[in-house]
Amino acid sequence: MRGPLDVYWHPAVLEHDTGSGLFEAPPSSLLAVPEPHPENADRVRNMRSVLERGPIAPSLRWLDGRLAEVEELEAVHPRAYVEEIRRACEQGRRLTATTVASPGSWAALLAAAGTALAAAEAVLSGAARVAYALVRPPGHHAGPARADGYCFFNQCALVAERALASGLARVAVVDWDVHHGNGTQTCFYERDDVLAVSVHMRHGAWGPSHPETGAPEEVGRGRGAGFTVNVELGLGAGDRAYRAAFEELVLPVLRQYRPELIVGACGQDASAFDPNGRQSVTMAGFHAIGRYVGEAAAELCAGRLVLVQEGGYARTYAAYCLHATLEGVLGLPPALADPLAYLPDEGERWRPDLEAARAALGRFWELA
Repeated sequence: MRGPLDVYWHPAVLEHDTGSGLFEAPPSSLLAVPEPHPENADRVRNMRSVLERGPIAPSLRWLDGRLAEVEELEAVHPRAYVEEIRRACEQGRRLTATTVASPGSWAALLAAAGTALAAAEAVLSGAARVAYALVRPPGHHAGPARADGYCFFNQCALVAERALASGLARVAVVDWDVHHGNGTQTCFYERDDVLAVSVHMRHGAWGPSHPETGAPEEVGRGRGAGFTVNVELGLGAGDRAYRAAFEELVLPVLRQYRPELIVGACGQDASAFDPNGRQSVTMAGFHAIGRYVGEAAAELCAGRLVLVQEGGYARTYAAYCLHATLEGVLGLPPALADPLAYLPDEGERWRPDLEAARAALGRFWELA
């Protein structure tokens, strides 16, 4: 077993109130019982509960997160943007159709960023080999000066910048949230000191706050050419597709890049039961992803791995999938029965998607 695994938590993340409506729209008078916004506090309450009560509990150490300082946010986000986000929180207004701020959001945003940085500091100092920040709201859609998709500040980008400032030369961000990690891509698109990998569902047209496409042809620019890796999978891709994506593309690129730290954008919204994704990854698939990332960290960077919670909006199943992910990271066998894994995972309809990514990346990396 690799471990123990340190879990960083700050209760202020629960103070971000996203309200309810028709999923992400304003409340509808046609509904007797409106849906809660998918990115709500209950989803992380369940994640914490499953980790505290599940079989993995003896392998976890719970540690306090902290609030970030504004100056720390400026490692990624300009001061003017940070102040705009602060004002939006004070006013309780929307920044995009899906990205909602409330008066309690500012403390939650600082807690999400600071808790991710606390996890990074533990790994960078040698106090821990693997640390996980259980935070919300997520961050991987946030660009340097752009909110998007529930995200305000980019926690994974902040962790990567902190690692580089500590003296590391190469950091890899590996993102398996079901949605394209567009904000992280933008942060590092012209750089080679951060390898930005995103394995995600093909979405089609995004909105004006998400100009990136997530297509495999988006590989970086200038000095960063080849250091953005997009593996775009069609709807319904399940465990076999995600395993192939990691085995055939993600892991070979990581081995050639040889990062000194891996940052995992740890989302669980690629399951068939998530309201915001249409993939079919089961607990077994998430266990495999965790195992791949944990083994890559052990092989390439002395086990140094920082995991930051991203999406996962099926309030019950996402928590079970997180438990499976962390089991895989720790090299533990699955210990919880999957209550919902009954969809078939047949055929290789996703094979052309992997070949498209292979063709785009083959100019930069050796891929079998």
